[in-house]
Order: sequence, then C-alpha cells, then structure tokens
Amino acid sequence: MSSKANAMRTVSSPTDLRNVVLVGSAGSGKTTLFENLLRARIPGYRGERDDAERASALTLATIGNHNDTAGSDVVINLLDAPGHPDFYGDLRAGLRAADGAVFVVSAADGVDPITAALWAECAEVNKPRAIVVTKLDTDKADFFATTELIHEAFGAGTHPAYLPLLREEGGEVIGNISLLTGHVHDYSSGQRVTRDTTPLERAEMDAFRADYVESIITESEDEDLLERYFNGDDLETGKVVEALFRALYHGTFFPVIPVLMDGIGVEELLGMIHRGFPMPNRRVLPAITTAGNDLVEPELGDPAGPLVAQVIRTVADPYAGRLSMVRIYSGTLRTDATVHVAGHREAMTGRALDHYPDHDDEERVGQITVPVGTDTAVQDAAIAGQIVYVARMAHAQTSDTLSDTDAPMVVEPWPLPRPLLPLALHATSRNDDDKLSNALQRLLVEDPTVSVERDPATDQLVLWTMGQAHLDLLLARLTGRYGVNVEREEIKIPLRETFIAETVGHGRHVKQSGGHGQYALANVRIEPGERGSGFVFAEEVVGGSVPRQFIPSVEKGVRTQLDRGVLSGYPVVDVKVTLTDGKAHSVDSSDMAFQAAGAAALRDAASAETVALLEPFDEVTVVCGNEYVGAVMTDLGSRRGRVTGQHGGDDGRTTVTALVPASELTRYAIDLRGLSHGTGRFEREPAGYELMPPELAQQVLDERG
Repeated sequence: MSSKANAMRTVSSPTDLRNVVLVGSAGSGKTTLFENLLRARIPGYRGERDDAERASALTLATIGNHNDTAGSDVVINLLDAPGHPDFYGDLRAGLRAADGAVFVVSAADGVDPITAALWAECAEVNKPRAIVVTKLDTDKADFFATTELIHEAFGAGTHPAYLPLLREEGGEVIGNISLLTGHVHDYSSGQRVTRDTTPLERAEMDAFRADYVESIITESEDEDLLERYFNGDDLETGKVVEALFRALYHGTFFPVIPVLMDGIGVEELLGMIHRGFPMPNRRVLPAITTAGNDLVEPELGDPAGPLVAQVIRTVADPYAGRLSMVRIYSGTLRTDATVHVAGHREAMTGRALDHYPDHDDEERVGQITVPVGTDTAVQDAAIAGQIVYVARMAHAQTSDTLSDTDAPMVVEPWPLPRPLLPLALHATSRNDDDKLSNALQRLLVEDPTVSVERDPATDQLVLWTMGQAHLDLLLARLTGRYGVNVEREEIKIPLRETFIAETVGHGRHVKQSGGHGQYALANVRIEPGERGSGFVFAEEVVGGSVPRQFIPSVEKGVRTQLDRGVLSGYPVVDVKVTLTDGKAHSVDSSDMAFQAAGAAALRDAASAETVALLEPFDEVTVVCGNEYVGAVMTDLGSRRGRVTGQHGGDDGRTTVTALVPASELTRYAIDLRGLSHGTGRFEREPAGYELMPPELAQQVLDERG
C-alpha cells in the first residue's frame, strides 16, 4: 500500500512539526527502528530496499502523530542518517536538518566510539537528544548494564524513562513501565494495553523513580518545582512531565527508552518526540551573516519572516536532473520565486574545496514536493520548519543557503570530513573516457566528501574517498548509474632526484655533416642545495670561453634535463649548477648546440654516488582515544614515520603528530580506523621531500630499468 494512505496532514504552522534524526552505528538497529516508526503510522508499509545506496544516504520520511495527552496532531519528519563512518557527510547534514536527535544503542554491542564522538558533537550545540536501547531480545542483552555503559560514554543527564516489562516465565521483554506515570504498557497480546503497575512492578519502579524525578527537576531549571521537591511536597505528575520536556529541550537531560525490533516501545518514543522534542521555532543555528559577512540574528521559525533555508542534500539523477533536499529555517519558499543562492564555505570555515567554490547566484525555485510517508506530493509553497525537495536548481549545492534576493544571507555550513583514501583510475575505453568527466562531475555534485584531481606530477586521475565502503559505492555508481567502466591503477608517488655530493660534468655536443655543423662544450660544477631550495644557476666563465649570448642557452638545457631526470626519469630538485668553462666555434656554435651541451654536462655528472632519490613526506596529525595511542605510534613507526609531538586533551583523546612518507599513507584511512576501533581521525599536509632509503631507492631504479 502506498504511504500516501497515511493521509497527508496540512502543515499550517511550525508548531505542527517535529524534525528528528536517528543516529547510530551500523548494526545498532537504527534503520529497523526507522521502519518500525513508519510501520506504526503507515498502514500496509512494507519497508524500504536494503542495499548499499540506502545504507549510505540520508533518508527522509514523514509520519503524522496524534497525542491524546497533548491533544494535538503533529507531522514528524524522520531522518535516518547513515551509520557507517564513511558517510559522515550525510550524517552531519542530517544533524543540521533536524531539531533533535534519537541516538540508537544496541544492548548487544554497547556504545561504540563513533557514536560517542557524535554525541559529543551534539553536546557542543546543546541539541536535544533521547536514547533508544535496541536488541534487548538477544542473548545476554541487559538493559540496566547498557544504561550504565551509556552513562559512562555520554556523561551526566542520561536516565531510563521506561523500564522493560519482562514476562514472568522466560524473561522476554513484553512491554515497558513508565517511571513518571507508573503506567504499564503491555504488548504481549499483540496490542498495546495500558494498565496500572502491580505491587511488585511498583517496587521495581520506585527503585529508579526518585533519582529520575530529581534529575528531571534539576535539569529543567524550574526553581519553584525544585524547592517543592526538596521540601517533600507531593508533585503532580503533569508538572513533572512538563519539567521533563523542558529539560529535554535544554539539551541537558536525555531519557533512555527500551525499544524492541518487533515494535515494543515505539509508541512511547513517538510520544516523547511529540511532546518533548523542540518545535522548529525554537531552533538555534550557528553563525548567520549577510552577503557582506555582517552577523545577523533573524527570528527563526517565522513563516512571515525573511527567507533562510539550506540545501541539506543533493541528488544528481542522470535523467531527472538535480533534486535538492532543503530545510527551511525562516520565511516561506515558493515555487517559481527567485532566490539568492550563496555558498561561502571557504570564507566561513577557512577550508576551500576545488569543486565547491564560494559563489553567489540568483535562481528560480523549481517544483517543490513535500514528503508524505515515503512518497512525495507537489506543493506550491513550504513554510519555516519544513524539509522539502526542490527540483532542478542548477546552482544550489549541498550546504548552500537560499534567501531573499533583497536580503541575502549565509548560514555557516556544517563541517565536512576530508577524504583521505585515494584511488587512481582510468577509463577502459575511448567511449568510457568520453563519459567519465561528466559522471565524475555528477558524483561531486551529490557528495561533497568526494574529491577528484589530476595529479600534475604523475598525470594520474585520483578519486579521493572517505573509506573502502565509500570507494566501492562510488565505483558502483560510475558503472551502474552512469554506464562508465573504469580500471584501478596503483597510486604513483611523485619521487624526485637530487645531487648529494659536489661533482663536475662535461658536456660536449659536436656534429659535422656538411655545411654548418654543431659545436658546443660546457663544463659545470654541481652542488647539493638545501631541501626545498629549488634550482639555482650561476656562471663563472672567464675569458669569453662561452660567449655571453650562449650562457642562457646552457641554463635552458640544464633546466630541460632537470625536468627529465638524470638517473631514473624523475625531476631533479634542490641543486646549484655553475657554468665554469666551455668552448665555442665562430660558425658552428648555436643556441641549440649549447642547450644540448648543458644537458649533456648534467648527465655526465650523474652517477649512483652523486645522485639519490627523494620521496615526499607528509605531516600527519592523528587524534585518537588515549587507549589507542600506543598502537597508533607503533604503527606510525612501522611506516617509517617520525613522531614529532604528542599531547593529551581533556576529552580522553590524544593528538599525535608525525612526519610520514606519502607512500606509506595510501591505505592509512582504513588502517587507522581498525587500529583505533573507529575513534581515530587524521589530517595530512605536504611537508616536503626527504632522502629515500638506499635499499628502497634501488628497488625503484631496478623497476624502471
């Protein structure tokens, strides 16, 4: 049955909306929870496809929810963020689009380091959060042990809001007990049945309730309620519930809810989202500026206010064109209206992306569609708080801001991870080569965590990705979506040659074949330069042995030979060449002859004793959990790295800096993730060239003949 069977609810005010993102690692049960939430409100819903594309993308669906206690209906925009760390880009986009987050933790696996790191990101902006514990029906799963792990990983403010209700025989979870209301929600009959607690259930509840209520009142910042509590007054349940939702809104209190794969606990979670998660008009955004970079603070959540919206995700369909997922923070977005499109990532974050240059454009808004269940419906306009799709916006890119043309604004983009796993590739045929450039451009449009470059030193086409899963997905898209067949290549490292000892070279270019001949002799002295000094040319010719007009010719010939290399074909760097002597002929000497003599002199000076290979080094900055520092440093040493610094932070993480050969880093994005159990991240910046060990250099020379 179509999800439109879940009747489309009209959104007339931001107060009708709740925007929620589900966050959890792969295997946590997050996507199953997403589908159970949809199944609870969409009759006949059968689930989504389960494939790599679905797992890698930020997925949006909408459900309607009625709450008898609140006496209101709302529309809940559910965002299912990818759980794999390779797809952090879409995950962070989901965090920006949503006003609250539900963190999903598996009772079978506990809190993984990646989820803990994401929790810390949300804590920095006080985003309201709730926690769902899944997989309580697996062997050795323990709700209370898991809540202890959650408290250790996430810190203060986490507390069970419901306790699992266990069947007397067998011990399986059949429902839950509310610590606030004392109601039992029993699902054992196949329906949700609400009843009062038995004396035994009440005793179990009371063991947790006092701490729960005290935490709620403390974090709600309600001084009158706190005073009444400490005075021993009886507190109305309704007042405590209101305090719970205030504490949840402040981003300082985080209820924990047990939810099973068969849907037990879904209704309680929906009630928490409905009543406790913030409305869009309470949203706080990072910096918003005018086009001139002046800070502004527009009133968010007002449909009548100035337009402020942001592109959350972009899909580049080969047939339908671009489709942009847009979150509207303020104002109203209308079909056919002309809006200002601004992307100022470099100006606001200091990090430039070659394929996402800063820009300001004006563009007409295409067809607007709103999510209805898992389908969409065309709508002429969308108001503040809504998340919609806009078709065929040619200039709008992910994280760009849409605003009124007479009052342009820019919302600070969310941080993007840097792709650090390279793949060199080439098209398998001329036909594929003709299509490759356009296909890569489409990949860049829909995924800002991808980078493509043509390495000028090696002439390789290099695709930079986030990890193996990301790389595999992109290759599958090239073949399956765009019909481009490619082959992988081994990454070439741009080595260099340099002179390591002072030496001399004699260049002779003498030819006679009738008529004017060619005659030039050039003697040079070669001295090693400081690393990074480049090429220096000098002359010490006396007596006019080399005419002044031919000295530049010698230099040109030397430069040409430096570019070609003298032993292995790699360019020569960091050297000083001095022309000391030579000889010319009054008729047969020429510019070309002295160029050839200069090149020959350089080759004559080159030998295994005077020339060595240089390899590029990168300055690597690794951040990982303290418990993984030893493994990280040992691994860096095995890569011929030199640790240059180490310092710990207050967050249980340590930063290690090192100089590492670039050739040892091609798979480091994957290896570091394994070493640090997913907690590690790193950055790399070119740090110049250093001498390659002789045994490795000899291998290179042998391979190149």
